Amino acid sequence: MPDKFDKFLVPPGKIISLRQDYDPSFRPNDLNSEEAEGKLKHGIKVLAELQGRLAAQDTYSVLIIFQALDAAGKDGTIKHVMTGINPQGCSVHSFKAPSTEELDHDYLWRCAKRLPERGHITIFNRSYYEEVLIVRVHPELLEKQHLPIKASPKLWQQRFEQINNFEKYLTDNGTMILKFYLNISKEEQKRRFLERIENPDKNWKFASADLVERNYWKNYMKAYEECFNNTSTKWAPWYVIPADYKPYARLAVADIINSKLKELDPKYPTLSKQQMKQLKSAKELLLGQTR
Repeated sequence: MPDKFDKFLVPPGKIISLRQDYDPSFRPNDLNSEEAEGKLKHGIKVLAELQGRLAAQDTYSVLIIFQALDAAGKDGTIKHVMTGINPQGCSVHSFKAPSTEELDHDYLWRCAKRLPERGHITIFNRSYYEEVLIVRVHPELLEKQHLPIKASPKLWQQRFEQINNFEKYLTDNGTMILKFYLNISKEEQKRRFLERIENPDKNWKFASADLVERNYWKNYMKAYEECFNNTSTKWAPWYVIPADYKPYARLAVADIINSKLKELDPKYPTLSKQQMKQLKSAKELLLGQTR
């Protein structure tokens, strides 16, 4: 039976077009914001229970990657979807321009340092994928990396292969990888930029650099399509989430995370007979105490 979220999946091995294959404004016809919020609250409760089992089992870890253009809603999605789960078992890392130290290492290094330990969920707000996205749109950034190879089709293909191998290594060792691209339309991005300018409470979110990057829209679309066509794999596929309507984007992300965690089927550990005997002795000892 097809999964209801298959329409958001980038099928491994298939060449996709963001403009033709994925509608950024999609949402179920009968879904309003109140209903979406109610369903999301239920999804968060389910996620909290699954996270508890994941931590107790201590076998698998989960890496959730978010990529998107400016104003697509990465921060808000992370905030709304992960609210309510145990903060001890979850961490969020935001990757901005690399530091001098990070530039003196390979491009995977700064992300590899922050991978989740067993039983934990880690979220990457942007990631090593910036190295085949923003760096591809602005190849002059490569000069700071002092690489032995210059920007060329060969370099990008090498990085696609390296990323695929890296993610295969992680999944083989118990890390489930979920990759989300929040797909915002150019019209909706414009509306959100204007809202940031016109609303004093949102002025702080606006940066003039966002308008500069908007001029490279077609370049980014091409870079993202190349990225998806080369790095959506069976072990770590991409999901292109319609992001023009925030309530549905958040609900879709939460539902996919829960669906994939259920496939892992994390369970609370089963105690041995000796451990059960120890529990029984501890109970009898506590009950025998007067205070």
